[in-house]
Amino acid sequence: MSVAKKTGLLEWLVPLAFTLCAAWSIWNGPAYLITFGFASEAIIANNEPAGLVDLLSLAGVVAFFIWGLFTVGISPMEFPEVRGIDRVSVFLGRVTMALVAGLVCVMFYEVVVRYGFEEPTLWANELSLWMASFVFLLSGLYAMQQRSHIRIFIIYDMLPRWLQRVCDIISTLMIVLFALALIYGGTGEAIAKLLRWETFGTAFDPPIPATLKPMILIIVAVVALQAISNLIADWNREPEHHTAADEIDAEEIAALKKSLGKDD
Repeated sequence: MSVAKKTGLLEWLVPLAFTLCAAWSIWNGPAYLITFGFASEAIIANNEPAGLVDLLSLAGVVAFFIWGLFTVGISPMEFPEVRGIDRVSVFLGRVTMALVAGLVCVMFYEVVVRYGFEEPTLWANELSLWMASFVFLLSGLYAMQQRSHIRIFIIYDMLPRWLQRVCDIISTLMIVLFALALIYGGTGEAIAKLLRWETFGTAFDPPIPATLKPMILIIVAVVALQAISNLIADWNREPEHHTAADEIDAEEIAALKKSLGKDD
């Protein structure tokens, strides 16, 4: 068992740098398709090959991702055990937080220019949808690693530990089979959308289909790996019994009382 320690400001700067590099690389996807020989004639006719900045950005995605795996830490409220694939999930959880902050900024800007200056943008709505889609996918992976996804314990808590393990195996197997089926059935379409750089068909016309379809398959695969990792990590854990009190965050209540001046 390895427990990651918090590493201060660096823990947040690395995911932010990764997010910025990834955003640049995704937006300039056609340039990479041309450079690496996967582009169609239509893409070649309307785009340029990747330049130095594009290549540095792509290298930054890889470098900051690897760096992030070694610098990511955990907070007291997070699941304390971090091993293997957990580091990927926790790091992408930090990336999700950066995306949420960016999403709020985009929406705030749109509200200001639309209602304050009566000059709405053509891109804020689609960009918000695009970012929210990535947030949805990545937060699902983070929830799996944190064991905070929806689970029903009424019957599970009544079972002996050996039967709980059987249930864990069955649930994990179902997740893996679903992931395999989705990847098997969706890979061809995802590759096709990516290679033709399919866009959204609006005035802003972002490549939402070209990017989200492959991303769905990637995240589903990582979720399946995370489920297997959870099964192995939790195999020898003592049985847990859940009540409604588990939903109460004592630290949050104490902080709220303190802010209201009611320490008692």
